[in-house]
Amino acid sequence: MESYLVCQLQKDMRFEGFLMVRSAEKRRDIKGNEYVDMNLNDRTGEINCKIWNWDAGWEVPVSGQPIKIRGTVQEYNGRLQLRVERWRMAAAEDPVDLSQLIQAAPRPAEDMMQEIRNAVGEIGNDSLRKLTEGMLEAAGERLSWFPAAQRMHHAERSGLLHHTTDMLRLARAAMEVYPFLNRDLLTAGVIIHDLAKIDELKSDASGAVSDYTRDGQLLGHIIRGITNLNRVADRLGIEGEEVVLLEHMLLSHHGEAEYGSPRPPMFPEAEALHWIDMMDARMNTFKTAEDKTPAGAFSEKIFSLDRRVYHPQLTDDRSEN
Repeated sequence: MESYLVCQLQKDMRFEGFLMVRSAEKRRDIKGNEYVDMNLNDRTGEINCKIWNWDAGWEVPVSGQPIKIRGTVQEYNGRLQLRVERWRMAAAEDPVDLSQLIQAAPRPAEDMMQEIRNAVGEIGNDSLRKLTEGMLEAAGERLSWFPAAQRMHHAERSGLLHHTTDMLRLARAAMEVYPFLNRDLLTAGVIIHDLAKIDELKSDASGAVSDYTRDGQLLGHIIRGITNLNRVADRLGIEGEEVVLLEHMLLSHHGEAEYGSPRPPMFPEAEALHWIDMMDARMNTFKTAEDKTPAGAFSEKIFSLDRRVYHPQLTDDRSEN
């Protein structure tokens, strides 16, 4: 049977090969029969699958582990789904290339970390620089591999670094157009705005998120980010305007209450942070959808965008000089 990447799968295709378990949960159908609902991925994308006729003696597959699957691609509610016929967890002797199964950022983690360190080093305001350094230190080594989300955008190994460094690049471009923006404040806000996702999400080192943590469920990364910032500020003995401005940027970076921000952005750098965050998240979502969709076709519905995405059939007609 020919091997396919997840991004190549289409309705009625047969699939046999290794995928990574992103999540797995035992459920019951309307007749009370047990089955397992799983999301599986390779480096190119993710697909839902069902294992019916579940044997009570079987162990539910573990998130972050490779699994061998044989089945048929079906469509349910406009989304592709893999109906499993046979499966087993990967064995030590199986020829599994984990680099082909893990969705990861397009740049090495250490390169992105260095980009962030360089940006911190350019912050001239002493308090903002020390607060940013303290927040990075509190985030710890998990920042090197942590994803930025469970599903919506940058849901990949090192996705939080990917999101942050792309936002830093957008911020630099914005500051060229709007030179009145305070470079130190916007840079610090970009770097720390999502660090508390490390407290919000349960992720393994492959970047697969299995659930939200207690803090994630009860508080979310916005509130936890502010409490983390206050701890760092107290430890460093920093108080005053810089702390309050960063608190507001954390509080308002989702833009409005409907999306978790109880205050709208109320100064230019906070407004810029919100739109830079929004643009990078949505562009990543569009890019992910386009990568999974053949040219000239529409994707399945992307729920975070509330639409399907079209992959244009364009060629680069520019001639080389």
